[in-house]
Amino acid sequence: MQSLPIDAVLPNLRAALATRDETVLEAPPGAGKTTRVPLALLDEPWLAGQSILMLEPRRLAARAAAERLASELGEAVGETVGYRIRLDSKVGPRTRIEVVTEGILTRRLQSDPALEGVGLVIFDEFHERSLDADLALALCLNGRALLRDTPLKILVMSATLEGERLARLLDDAPIVRSEGRMFPVAMRWGRATQPGEFIEPRVMSTVLQALDEESGSLLVFLPGQAEIRRVAEQLADSLAGYPDVLLCPLHGELELSAQRAAIEPAPQGKRKVVLATNIAETSLTIDGVRVVIDAGLARVPRFDPGTGMTRLATQRISRASATQRAGRAGRLEPGVCYRLWSETQHEQLSAHDSPEMLQADLAGLALQLARWGVAPQELSWLDAPPGAAYAQARELLARLGAFQANGSLNSHGQALAELPAHPRIAHLLLRGHALGLTELACQLAALLGERDIARGVGADLQSRLALLSGEVRGGSRGGLQRIRQLARQYRQQLRGTPGEAVANPEHPRWPGALLAFAYPDRVAHQRRAGGGDYRLANGRAAQFGEPDALMKHEWLVIADLGSRQGQREERIYLAAELDPTLFDSVLGELVSDQNVLDWDEREGVLRAERQRRIGELVLSREPLSGLNEAARVTALVELVRRKGLELLPWTPELRQWQARVTLLRALDLEQGGESQWPDVSDAALLASLADWLGPYLGKVSRLSHFANLDLSSILHNLLPWPLPQRLDELAPKSLTVPSGSQIRIDYSESPPVLAVRLQELFGLAATPRIAGGRLGLKLHLLSPARRPVQVTQDLASFWANTYVEVKKDLKGRYPKHYWPDDPLIAEPTARAKPRR
Repeated sequence: MQSLPIDAVLPNLRAALATRDETVLEAPPGAGKTTRVPLALLDEPWLAGQSILMLEPRRLAARAAAERLASELGEAVGETVGYRIRLDSKVGPRTRIEVVTEGILTRRLQSDPALEGVGLVIFDEFHERSLDADLALALCLNGRALLRDTPLKILVMSATLEGERLARLLDDAPIVRSEGRMFPVAMRWGRATQPGEFIEPRVMSTVLQALDEESGSLLVFLPGQAEIRRVAEQLADSLAGYPDVLLCPLHGELELSAQRAAIEPAPQGKRKVVLATNIAETSLTIDGVRVVIDAGLARVPRFDPGTGMTRLATQRISRASATQRAGRAGRLEPGVCYRLWSETQHEQLSAHDSPEMLQADLAGLALQLARWGVAPQELSWLDAPPGAAYAQARELLARLGAFQANGSLNSHGQALAELPAHPRIAHLLLRGHALGLTELACQLAALLGERDIARGVGADLQSRLALLSGEVRGGSRGGLQRIRQLARQYRQQLRGTPGEAVANPEHPRWPGALLAFAYPDRVAHQRRAGGGDYRLANGRAAQFGEPDALMKHEWLVIADLGSRQGQREERIYLAAELDPTLFDSVLGELVSDQNVLDWDEREGVLRAERQRRIGELVLSREPLSGLNEAARVTALVELVRRKGLELLPWTPELRQWQARVTLLRALDLEQGGESQWPDVSDAALLASLADWLGPYLGKVSRLSHFANLDLSSILHNLLPWPLPQRLDELAPKSLTVPSGSQIRIDYSESPPVLAVRLQELFGLAATPRIAGGRLGLKLHLLSPARRPVQVTQDLASFWANTYVEVKKDLKGRYPKHYWPDDPLIAEPTARAKPRR
């Protein structure tokens, strides 16, 4: 048996698991942990003949791991070692090591929370931090604590992981580290990449360069299947001069034979160029690779809470991912890694990938937790589900009818949780089964659960159904085979007798109806007849990127849509026509009747209507008579809140009153106590509109009526007695200056401003103060022409230090006016000179 780096730490691992029920194993890619560890632990005394479950993040990795483990034993898969993945399983009565994908374990835990007969659960590649792995670990820990008499041991394995953090979660579990064995890898950097740049031309030229410069097979990391397909098509011609080179795509949607061709060693005298997604980053070992070409990109799902939709986003990988990818070149001998970005950009990459938990649609997780009977805070998480996203997931489940009144799952919710599909798709299956449309529902669910088999040939879902039925030829043979297999699996999992079939079940309106059950928020109405712009029930906009046959339909349901960053409108990729007459029958559960009071912006009047709606889309409306007064006032208040306080008849005098009250309140609060003065700021007034404005809206029925409100009296009523009198004392509207003039104080600034001609303050030694002497005014000292010559809050300092210079200037410009040498003993005047 070939020696692997992990062999050196296997004794430490056995010792750790012999004394503890939890252990963390850190080992770099290629150390051999997936191949060696399960076999090394199979005969441990503490396992006592029980089985081992090992989780892999992907179907391709799970099957490859099982095949490698079985080959180490000289057996076929399905004997000692087996696997279970979606659409495929090979296990037998003697199977003791079962390699499964993470979702499989979650469903097994739900049916058998104690995992009877299982002695060890291994979480492989845990550093990928998939949502299913985090959920499965939390359920394992909880089920073990509540239901197990004999210990269930848990081993978490990772290539790169914050081991200490995970160990703390696992009750300070021991950490076993393997340094691995890595040959040096030479880095060759590219130029800086630009946002939105097409990566394929650079990949093409680098592949050809590497074939000329280096020996051995090449592993090329690309973000997704589309890029793999385009690069493969372009390389096919360029590689005609390289008869020893085999071109091998590698991604999860390929047929098994194509996947094996990419993973297995190249035939004698040949070398491979493997075009892979990040599936080859850590989960798989590809023999013979000594050159890695890394585009530095990955395609990951991102859930947008604002739209309730998940879209695939292409983003830069983390430094940890870049390290793992480069390591693939140094497994067997010194290698080379071509990074198609600059060293400077590399330093700007994030250190680690973000856990899927923090950016995913949590509807499936929320459903599984409800089935388990716990709230998130009752479980142990490395990263807990974000509160807002989890609440939104619960709201979706409620719209799908999953809950009882007390918030626990009802029978429909239980049935949703038992189906291995997203809750939306599970709801489609159950509703289709109840309508006698089981076959169509299973086909639709399978189509939606796999990659689009006809992207780029129009958005109509009917064309995919025609491919699936064989009416039309085309599409990916492997893709069609997987979809048909998944549809058969769904048919087997739907329990009970189908409901009585709807009339004319072959009618083309039924795919759209079933799709509406899954995506009620994506029911869409055309903005103008024949146009490509639609408005969705969730309030978003969507459009066809190019003319499409579906544009002849007024109503659609959209199954797949997306947008580029910065775009407001979504592009429609997959949709079905929707017959609006079904809103009165089978789709009636999607429709709500609402009494709506709102303003007609064009007419400026309040309208009361009874509306039939699907989300933000109005199906019909009719006037409401006998308008409830409280509801009418509420609508008026909401209008003011929406349009702002400027809708009300403010005057400059009222704004000054507001500023005076606000000033006195602030002075009180600065002293650390509570203030007797109410909060009359715009924000506070908007927040309490119903209390202070609502009682006065009885006669308002048009927008113009707001101008008739006695806003001054309404606002002044907010000050209880004796505050109005105190207001005039502490924050007077005006001040009498030495000349005898009454000068208005401007409270719109802080501190308040007294703008007064300089000559009117002769004889006044200090700055005037308000608020019981707590605040000095800001003086704007004006020339005879009422232009500012000085701004000060220290009048005494002005007289002593600045007045002499100011006097020279003013005396030159205004010689007929009175400019005494000593302003403190001079007679103040509002005229050119004092009266004699």
